[in-house]
Amino acid sequence: MISKGCEQCAKGGKMVLFVYGYCDQRDCFYCPLGENRKNVTDVYANERKVESDSDVIEEAKRMSALGTSITGGEPQEAMAKTTRYLELLKDEFGEDHHTHLYTGITGGRENMRRLSEAGLDEIRFHPPLEMWGDMHGTEWEEILHIAREEGLTPAFEIPGIRAEPEFLEFLDEGAAEFCNINEFEMSDGNYRRMQEEGFELQEGHMSAVEGSKDDAILEEMASHEKVYFCTSVFKDAAQHRNRLKRMAKNIRREFDEVTDDGTLVYGKAFADPERFEALGVPEEFYTVKSNHVEVAWWLLKEMIEDGDLDEGEIVEQYPTVDGTVVERTPVA
Repeated sequence: MISKGCEQCAKGGKMVLFVYGYCDQRDCFYCPLGENRKNVTDVYANERKVESDSDVIEEAKRMSALGTSITGGEPQEAMAKTTRYLELLKDEFGEDHHTHLYTGITGGRENMRRLSEAGLDEIRFHPPLEMWGDMHGTEWEEILHIAREEGLTPAFEIPGIRAEPEFLEFLDEGAAEFCNINEFEMSDGNYRRMQEEGFELQEGHMSAVEGSKDDAILEEMASHEKVYFCTSVFKDAAQHRNRLKRMAKNIRREFDEVTDDGTLVYGKAFADPERFEALGVPEEFYTVKSNHVEVAWWLLKEMIEDGDLDEGEIVEQYPTVDGTVVERTPVA
C-alpha cells in the first residue's frame, strides 16, 4: 500500500464519514451518490445516520476504527462540520487515529489551515475531468503546495476514466505524494447519465464499467510506484468485508456465529421463553426479545430435530447499526 490511509482501509479499519451531499461547484456525470445521499444535508458514519456527535464516536468504536475517511459535498457548512468531527475523533482516539479527506474543490489556504489544525492527515484532491491534462499553472497545482505547507499530505484520488500522464508529472515533481485510481463504476445514482455518456457495465460484473481497467490505464499509470489502482473486487472482498468482520467481532453475542463474510448467524424461535428455561438451555445461549427468542442456530436446529420446539428460522444479518438481514432459512 502507498499510504497509511490505504493500509487501514484494506484492513477494514477506516470508518467512512459522509458529510453532506451537496456540491456547489460540480455536477459530475459519474457521481455515484444515490437518492439518500445526493443533495442532502445529512451526515452518515458508515451506514449510521448521525443525529449527534456521539453517534460518530459510537460507530468508530463499533468497528474499532483505526482511522476515518471523510467524503461528501462541498458547501462551507460541510467544512465546519468536518473540522468539528476531526477534532472530536482526535480528542477521543488520539493522534494515531489516521484521517483523510476526499474533496472535489481546492478550498484555499485558510481551509487547508483549518483542516490541518483540526487534525486531518491526508487530503486527496479530485480535479474535474475537464481539467485533466491542463492543471499545471492553475489552482490545482497551487493547492498541492499550499496543503503541504500547512502540514497536510497532498494526493490525488480519481476514477479510472482514462489514462492521464499529468497526474504522474505531479508525482515526479514532488507536488503530490501519491495518486489513487478507483476502478470506474456504475451505481444506481449514476447509471442513466453514464449510459448517456456511452459507458456500459462489464459483462458479468455488478458495478465495474467496461474499459475502466484497460491496458492504457494499467500500463501508463498503475505501474508508477506512487500510483495505486483500487479495483471494485478489492473494495468489496477486502475493504467492506474486513470492516464487517471488525464490527461482528465487537458486537457478537456468545451464541452468534461470525461468517467469513463478516455477517452474524443466529436462530430465531417463537416459543415462550420459559420453554428454554425448562429445557435447561444455558443463559449464554439465548436472549429474550419482545416477541421471540434468539438462540444459537445450531442449538435451535437440534431442539427442533429432537421435538423440543416446533419451528424457527436461521437468520443471517449484517453487523451494521441497521442490522440488515441477508437471509432467513425456515427450520421445522
